[in-house]
Amino acid sequence: MDASRELTREQAAERIRKLRQEIAYHDYLYYVLDSPVISDAEYDELVRELERLEQAFPDLVTPDSPTQRVGGKPREEFAQIRHPVPLLSLANVFNREELLDFGRRVTSLLPGEKVEYLVDPKYDGLSVALYYEDGVFVSGATRGDGEVGEDVTPNLRTIKTIPLRLVGEGYPRYLAVRGEVFMPKKAFEKLNEERAARGEPLFANPRNAAAGSVRQLDHRITASRKLDCFVYEILYAGDKPGDRSRAGIPTLEEAIRLLSRWGFKVNPERKVCSDLEEVHRYCLFWEEKRWELPYEVDGMVVKVNSLSQQERLGFTARSPRWAVAYKFPAQQARTRIKNVFVSVGRTGVLTPVAELEPVPVGGVTVSRAALHNEDYIRAKDIRIGDVVLVQRAGEVIPEVVRVLPEHRTGEEREFHMPRTCPVCGAEAVRFPGEAAYRCTGVACPAQLKETIRHFGSRHGMDIQGLGPALIDQLVDRGMVRDPGDLYFLDEKEVASLERMGAKSAHNLMEALEESKKRPLSKLIYALGIRFVGERGAEILAQHFRSLDRLRKATREELLQVPEVGEKTAEAILAFFRQRQTTELLEKLRRAGVRMEEGEEARPGEQPLSGLTFVFTGALRRFTREEAEALVARLGGRASGSVSRKTDYVVVGESPGSKLEKARELGVKVLTEEQFLDLVGNFS
Repeated sequence: MDASRELTREQAAERIRKLRQEIAYHDYLYYVLDSPVISDAEYDELVRELERLEQAFPDLVTPDSPTQRVGGKPREEFAQIRHPVPLLSLANVFNREELLDFGRRVTSLLPGEKVEYLVDPKYDGLSVALYYEDGVFVSGATRGDGEVGEDVTPNLRTIKTIPLRLVGEGYPRYLAVRGEVFMPKKAFEKLNEERAARGEPLFANPRNAAAGSVRQLDHRITASRKLDCFVYEILYAGDKPGDRSRAGIPTLEEAIRLLSRWGFKVNPERKVCSDLEEVHRYCLFWEEKRWELPYEVDGMVVKVNSLSQQERLGFTARSPRWAVAYKFPAQQARTRIKNVFVSVGRTGVLTPVAELEPVPVGGVTVSRAALHNEDYIRAKDIRIGDVVLVQRAGEVIPEVVRVLPEHRTGEEREFHMPRTCPVCGAEAVRFPGEAAYRCTGVACPAQLKETIRHFGSRHGMDIQGLGPALIDQLVDRGMVRDPGDLYFLDEKEVASLERMGAKSAHNLMEALEESKKRPLSKLIYALGIRFVGERGAEILAQHFRSLDRLRKATREELLQVPEVGEKTAEAILAFFRQRQTTELLEKLRRAGVRMEEGEEARPGEQPLSGLTFVFTGALRRFTREEAEALVARLGGRASGSVSRKTDYVVVGESPGSKLEKARELGVKVLTEEQFLDLVGNFS
């Protein structure tokens, strides 16, 4: 029994308060200080307990709860927020002389006064203002034009380094701070890898990725992007909004230390310098070391440290007189494209790469540059032999900025994407609506490890013990050349592998044997056909009843299947016409893998045949996947969206917008108990 149901409302409120405080503390240690003191499992249990209590007492849910970082439905548009204090941009300087000129202007307005400067990296992200009342985050906005920004509060809530409630003590009743939302380099690389795998356009740089992520109407997309945020300035702090007394703080450095104590993430690479020569040396230091930072920077920000002096220096129409941005030189160089070759990624995406005449860029010698996809090449009119401008964006592979057509001789050659995979020779296909070409070979060496991992995954053939380390050894030693080889492994040979042994090898053999009995839908999903997910695999299994009939299906027959469109049909046809696929299916057949649906589940005899269900909210008796699998087993169809063709919407706890849509369309709504009654009559 759930212990949360036994608490009184007062007891629950006190426990919720303590849990939120504890979770916020551990978030601060993990995301801001990078020094966790509890395990992930212990942290997850705290969050689960809080979720259970809030579900039992929904009136106790507040906006500053850690559970509210992602919640609610997508917005239709952004509202506007007028900033009580203008968020001005900075003037730029590009060398020592211009930096010293800035210093002379400062000292001329502060005659006889000693001036210190605070210097920190200039992040390449999106400037935001965060507003707090009584320590609780109430709203946040983009800089916009400096006077008016866009209200992106739900999106900012998803960023773990932005505190929903301040920690410590001494913070004012009203607080506004300015920060920079950015995407770390590793998160940027991973995001572009995922987009490439889906055939989506790549982000040009982390700044564009961060800005695009913050301005998503669906904050669940923002939450998936792994954004970060440094806070670097107090806009106001006092007993009323717009109070710029800044709580009597004397310097910018002390303000930043105070922000850190209140739970904000601040940059540790800042430095207080006694004069502009020291400032310049620090700028040069980071100009050389910038690539070592885990985030993109394009310069350093130089600010007068004394807040009193800042007030007296004031502002011009566009920027403060007490700060400038020292911009680093552009990391670009000119070179020639010698050739273009195609690399194949672990998900089968073919990526054209320019082979360059080696050239130094950003402290390293560059000899190749990403060309992304065929559309990118055509848009920039890139040809083999062209003289081009290349740039290095952090630690990712350099890219071609633009062609210099004035250097063309007429001997340049156009590049065309190959129609076969350069690694395995299988057909390379560009599906409708996608930018990338993909290898369709199920045994392609370039993507074999990912293919095996997907084949043995829990939602595929569910082969227990087939982990990444074992897959690496099986592929690297040539023991497995496609998923079918798994069923012909020698137990003794497997036992001899690193970290295996006789017992582990025997368990793997038993798991492989057990996997042969999986339903046809699991096998179809495990094959990794493009656009065929779990639900699609179940629909195909129900419709065709055997892998052989699916393999022989025509385009017209495929398009008759519910939820199979042109892209999916083309992907299925392309997959089954490959020689590698034929060889794999023959191995699976010889191994005794189940390739037909059982006779006990004929479509005409299935009680939910022809009915479409949609699930929304948290179910208590099932996971969403288990409920959808039950519907499929009884002949029905589970869909992810509500339409006039939906027969039932099953509602769990905290349902989303699907419930509103169901009511709008007059679709029948079932509670979880009513759904159980319905399916119980057939079981």
